[in-house]
Amino acid sequence: MDLGLKGKRALVLGGNRGIGFGIAKALAEEGADVLIAARDPARLAAAVTELQTVASGEIASAEIDLLKTDELADFAARITASFGPIDILVNNTGGPAYGGAANRPLKEWSEAFDDMVLSVIALTDALLPGMRDRKWGRILTVISSGVMQPIPILAISNSLRAAVTGWSKTLSSEVAADGVTVNVLVPGRIDTERVRLTDAATSEKQGVPIDTVQARSFATIPMGRYGSPDELGAAAAFICSTKASYMTGAMLRIDGGIVRSW
Repeated sequence: MDLGLKGKRALVLGGNRGIGFGIAKALAEEGADVLIAARDPARLAAAVTELQTVASGEIASAEIDLLKTDELADFAARITASFGPIDILVNNTGGPAYGGAANRPLKEWSEAFDDMVLSVIALTDALLPGMRDRKWGRILTVISSGVMQPIPILAISNSLRAAVTGWSKTLSSEVAADGVTVNVLVPGRIDTERVRLTDAATSEKQGVPIDTVQARSFATIPMGRYGSPDELGAAAAFICSTKASYMTGAMLRIDGGIVRSW
């Protein structure tokens, strides 16, 4: 199936590793021009080199610090001038520190809000007018299955990603008539560096070997394994495609069945 992504320009936050890289790779394989953005210049350069091996379109990178929310409008203007108008925005932010919900310093909450929520809103607001003017756009925000089924040691993530979900659903109705879709992708346990760190944190907290933690995790997943970034990327590419033009305000789970409710 031709997803109609050739010539479309995509910005993928966190596209230098893990889930973000999996999405960037899938878009590149479909012929989109892909700009990946993250904090680490060395990881960005390595990711660009790898993406170029599968791409037919342009691959580029840009450094970004999502905590500097007041600079994101300028960032959007710069990349639009150098890379071209953005048709596809993949909001994929990093996760906050591990821990429960009680007795967390308020500064942790406020910094995580800037990094995970306000940054997404600010960058989307900066790029959205161009999409609406062109009558075509895709906004895809990656959250976590913790929104549906809270993950005990990820209380801040569970809470703030739920706020992003409410914002996405509201925005989807506002821009639907302009040909812009707004959807949410919900990964379960995907085999990334972040998931391995989470397993290590659980291992340390519970005082059990990491192999035991992973075996327990596999046992909760009907498919009995973690997903791959490529599997998630394939789903993301479809949501961002011309074929998914009637799909908006939706949450799509890629979780191997771990969330048991509809």
